[in-house]
Amino acid sequence: MATPNPKAKPKPRATQPAAITAAPSGPVTPELPAEPPAALGKLATALSRLRATIGGTAYPLELASAEEAGRIGTALVAQLDDYLMPRLARLDAPLLVVVGGSTGAGKSTLVNSLVRAPVSQAGVLRPTTRSPVLVSHPNDSSWFRKGELLPGLVRTAESTSDPRTLQLVSAPALGPGLAFLDAPDVDSVVEGNRKLAAQLLAAADLWLFVTTAARYADAVPWELLKTARLRGTVIALVLDRVPGEAAADITAHLTEMLGEHDMAQAPLFILPETTLDRQGLLSEDLMRPLHDWFAQLAADANARAAVVRQTLDGALISLAPAVEGLASAADDQAAAAKALDERITAAYRTARRTLEDGLQDGRLLRGEVLARWQEFVGTGEFLKMLESRVGQVRDKIVAAVTGRPAPGRNLKAALESQLVTLLRGVAADAAEQAYTSWQAFPAGSGLLVPELQKPAPDLAERAERTVRDWQQWVLDLVRTEAGDKRFVARGAAYAVNGVGLAVMIGVFTSTAFIPTGAEVAVGAGTTVAAQKVLEAIFGDQAIRTLAARAREDLLARVNVLLDTEAARFTDRTAAVGLELEPGTTLRQAVADVERARKELALTGTPS
Repeated sequence: MATPNPKAKPKPRATQPAAITAAPSGPVTPELPAEPPAALGKLATALSRLRATIGGTAYPLELASAEEAGRIGTALVAQLDDYLMPRLARLDAPLLVVVGGSTGAGKSTLVNSLVRAPVSQAGVLRPTTRSPVLVSHPNDSSWFRKGELLPGLVRTAESTSDPRTLQLVSAPALGPGLAFLDAPDVDSVVEGNRKLAAQLLAAADLWLFVTTAARYADAVPWELLKTARLRGTVIALVLDRVPGEAAADITAHLTEMLGEHDMAQAPLFILPETTLDRQGLLSEDLMRPLHDWFAQLAADANARAAVVRQTLDGALISLAPAVEGLASAADDQAAAAKALDERITAAYRTARRTLEDGLQDGRLLRGEVLARWQEFVGTGEFLKMLESRVGQVRDKIVAAVTGRPAPGRNLKAALESQLVTLLRGVAADAAEQAYTSWQAFPAGSGLLVPELQKPAPDLAERAERTVRDWQQWVLDLVRTEAGDKRFVARGAAYAVNGVGLAVMIGVFTSTAFIPTGAEVAVGAGTTVAAQKVLEAIFGDQAIRTLAARAREDLLARVNVLLDTEAARFTDRTAAVGLELEPGTTLRQAVADVERARKELALTGTPS
């Protein structure tokens, strides 16, 4: 704070106490009407809802706006918890002056000198203030001890270096109604100190910014001053350690900078280079302008109330633009999640189309299925199975004796295997396409895990179960239709399995009927014979209808299977809450706060 052998000791300069103003809004109204209880309660409720909405909004996708939104959201929640809600609940609580500024500016020495006692540690080692120190009159200590203001900090009466602890000190020399909080450096080399300093400044009714002749133009403090101004915080400044020969030029330059930053009305106190007394305090003569200014503020309840209301109202006004930024970021999240979901939809839509094409172009009727179909029809087994159930029993006995399975069973197994293979193939292709489409975008790549590149491990088992359940459903369908009064005379005596297999074969062709020679390259004679038998049983339109219904049911089952696969991706975007419209919810919550703020009229005038 002090330098030895000063070259000069110019008189301190300060604006008068009557000039207390809020930088962005002009003079503070000194006398205000009492707030209507209903309006006060409405604002408190609106703030509580806004706090819950901000705290409940996440930005999980890796977008350009996400990191900043997370930081601002955290800061807003902290300000609501630390200052806005507790201050609104107690407008008559002591006014809190947060003393903040650059490294080595002499904040602790200034606080000590204001209360005329070494209450906050000062020294040459940096950073000196690691744990914030709050100094108040003994009559006001109970308010700060309760922890309603800055509730996240643990209260203690002992000296500590724990940054999450607030050291409470009583100073009888400080008048009641006013308290000083010595904060860590805003430009500290320790990140935790910088964050804590910003948090404490957001809880200030009045920010006493302390800088030096060598540091007053630094960028970091001015960024925080700008934030405080936009937030509506009442600001006063102390320019410390000003060399006598440069006082006029430095003061003029700083005054110019204040004007450029819309803070020309902020009180400014100039302290020259000097030496400290034995207690490490600045002399009373040097401190008198600043001490008298705060003494007058402490003694004037209306002036204190005006500062509190002005800062509180400014902080409430600043919520809208800040929350709008969060809402825009939430909209970005929702739009990105929707785009990612659309890519998944496209990938699995392609899978469905591939499977539908496979059911229509005859590809499933090649290889093993074709061989088993030829065996089934060409050996007369098909006609035998249609002739009577007795034939089925006879064939089972023959199969048991010879050790050979019935041809119909081979055909059913071949159909199942071919269909399962197709399902696994389209699911694998869809997973690869979906994975690749997300990998191309940061918002998607951040959600990916290696196992998503392939279908779920249990897909094969679920696909087999799906096909077997469908085959059983076809047999039940044939059995039901055979029991219909239109078919009883012709169909009751025929085997369900034979017809069911023929219907399954019909599902796998573009004609939705039994394949003819060109479609499967089998002998026309046996195929046509089988077709004629089915026509004789059910009629051409009836068997077509059965095949169409079987295809529709199969596609419905496949859709469920593919939907489950797609959900492995879409479940990862669900956290954004598309259905909740977080951007709209945030805008509505802050609009409610603004309406309640205007109704309450903290400063006595509409804004």
